[in-house]
Amino acid sequence: MNTVSDADRILAEHTLVLSTESVPFDKALGRILAETIVADRDFPPFDRVAMDGIAIHYDALADGKTTFTILGTQRAGEPAQPLPDPLGCLEVMTGAILPTGADTVIRYEDLSIVDGIATLTAPDEVQRQLNVHHQGIDRRPLDVLLSAGVQLRPVELAVVASVGQTSVSVRRRPRVAVIATGDELVDIDKTPLPHQIRHSNAYLLQAALRDLGLDASVHQFPDDMPTITTGISRLLASHEVLISTGGVSAGKADFIPDVLEGLGIRRHFHKIEQRPGKPFWFGSSAGTERVVFALPGNPVSTTMCFYRYVRPYLQRAMGAPADPPLFVQLAEPVTFKPNLTYFIPARIEASPDGQLLAHPLPGSGSADFANLTAADAFVELPAHESLFPAGTAAQAWSIG
Repeated sequence: MNTVSDADRILAEHTLVLSTESVPFDKALGRILAETIVADRDFPPFDRVAMDGIAIHYDALADGKTTFTILGTQRAGEPAQPLPDPLGCLEVMTGAILPTGADTVIRYEDLSIVDGIATLTAPDEVQRQLNVHHQGIDRRPLDVLLSAGVQLRPVELAVVASVGQTSVSVRRRPRVAVIATGDELVDIDKTPLPHQIRHSNAYLLQAALRDLGLDASVHQFPDDMPTITTGISRLLASHEVLISTGGVSAGKADFIPDVLEGLGIRRHFHKIEQRPGKPFWFGSSAGTERVVFALPGNPVSTTMCFYRYVRPYLQRAMGAPADPPLFVQLAEPVTFKPNLTYFIPARIEASPDGQLLAHPLPGSGSADFANLTAADAFVELPAHESLFPAGTAAQAWSIG
């Protein structure tokens, strides 16, 4: 059986191969950048006025002059005006180019203006080049502004727009299908019989994938091997990623592993030394053009395996760094006897000194999905210990 570390290594060795595509920059929100964006000119491209006020030549102030006649106005978006007289000034607007012959800007708050005459109220505080954002001080031409692997948020899209790039190369999003198996499952709009349950796992996974920017289709199959085989074969033809829930353990109706291997999906691991989620199965096609995550059907197991393994895997496949774990301390002691890595749901809060504290929520087992509504993360406790005192440092994996 594989350890958690084994599973991490195997997943990293079989990363899904995804191509890139070009999309209009205004349609690229949330996508993963697949190219380098460089400055096409100086940032800022001119000496820029940083405050509303007046522009002067500092030498006049250095010679003792503190009153300046306003000789005109330099607005943002206008070509640079010359300062007609080095003993005068021009009113300037934030974002305007600095007038030719001026080198210092004094903000309105430090002026008294009467009848077109600006008088400095605190001349001793003015330094040469005050309130001037100099050309090229932020970036020079060909400086890297964004690197491949960055997720494009609104601020990154603004950077793309600033260099005049109307389209951008991004990593293509994989097509994902979510599969729920089990004769006991009915859809959410049906009234279950006493021996049935509504299948919620698939919708949990669909929502969690949407949080990654992935629109997954949802499919339900009964515990019938020919039906499952036909359905999965069809989905493999049109999707790069399949995520199933249920049918992966050792029961007589747990057909998923045999079906997948019969369809040419090579098993890389089946079963991990962990609780919950021990029966987790992972495999891929030749060339890693298709990957399948077969998760246990218990809701807590499904949730843990997705956030601990599947989400980071998909982030890396799309060219982004995986979300790092949180580093927490247990707020209460935990005892766990089996020699397995234990993932316990927990509520996370910050202490007054800034330490993240994990309050364990053991619940009543891996089927107690309602317990997860109070949880923020799964705390990962190593297999070689059985008693974890309060204050124990551990990794935690955020959920939702």
